[in-house]
This record gives sequence, structure tokens and C-alpha cells, in this order.
Amino acid sequence: MTATTGAARSAHPERPGRSDGVCSEFTVFTKIKPGEADALREDLATLSDAADDERVHAAVRQIGTLHDARHVIFDNDTRFMFASVFDGSWDTYIDDFAQTVVGARFDKVFSHSEGFPGVSDPGAKDWFVAHQAPAGVFVSAYPDLTVQQIYKDQRVDDAFQDVLDTPEFRSALDNPANAELVATPAFQKLLAEASA
Repeated sequence: MTATTGAARSAHPERPGRSDGVCSEFTVFTKIKPGEADALREDLATLSDAADDERVHAAVRQIGTLHDARHVIFDNDTRFMFASVFDGSWDTYIDDFAQTVVGARFDKVFSHSEGFPGVSDPGAKDWFVAHQAPAGVFVSAYPDLTVQQIYKDQRVDDAFQDVLDTPEFRSALDNPANAELVATPAFQKLLAEASA
């Protein structure tokens, strides 16, 4: 594991947060505006509305660097935490949010936090930096895989599984003309991984 502070990731100013391989963590703690915890809770419930999942997942795919995200209300409804894991530079990550439907959802949720200027505001990055608390330790289960590589691996696996299920493929495996290829360690490894 290589955990860093994210220095030298880009030409942007150094930003808080730790990295493990290509993955970086982002954790923001804010104060909820007095009396707005229930409104925040309602907005978070709306975010988890399954009817909107397709549109949000499409936006997350458009961003293409977000591994996961979570929202937590704590300290007797006085504080809010947003935490996520992403690929690439901190600045690009924030910029990407502002340019998709996720940005509007981001704005709605953080509007209940004291002092939030809006994700498109020129002061938004400074606000996030002021409220970000880097992890003491950050570990990724797959530090060498970007979100895009994971999407690609999934597409390749889906395609290969489809091929495996065809009678033509099974017939090709049994064809003596392919015996030399099928016996290679690489091909045997591929079959073993596919059946794991």
C-alpha cells in the first residue's frame, strides 16, 4: 500500500486527502444550519429514490471517476459528513460534479450546511478544503484499478461469459485443432478465472 497526501497528482494546488494507488479519499464535515436537519434528511431520502437511480447512475458514469459516496447526519442532527473515493485530481473531481445532474443534488444537500456557497461558485473549492478532514489511514482493495478500468473489466467479463455459454464455444474447446491453444497455461488460467 502506498498512502500519500496526494501531492504531485496534478498541476492544481496541493489538496487534502490521502491516496492509495489511483484512488483518493474525500471526507467533508459540515455544520447543519439550525433547524434544517429534517429538510436535509428528506433531501437524502429523495436521493435514494430508486425511481431516480437510472439518471443518477448515468451521471456517475458520465463523471467516470467516482468509486463510491456516502452521506451521514450525526451529533444529534447538528453535523453532516460526505465521504467518497475517486480517481484523478481533487480539482477535476469537484469540477466534474458541477457539470452533471449530480452537481444539482450536491448543491441541494450541501445547501443545508452553514456557509456553503454552491458547487458552481468560485469559492466552492476553498469551502470544501476548509471542511475536509483527511483520513488517518486510507486503503483501497484495488489500488491499481480506476473506475474506467473496472467498467472495462466488467464489459470484458460479461462478453466472455456470454461466449462461454454458447454451444459453439464448447464445441471449439473440444475440437482437436484447438487442443494446443486450450492446453496453454494462459488459456487454462482464463478458464479458471471465468469459472471462479
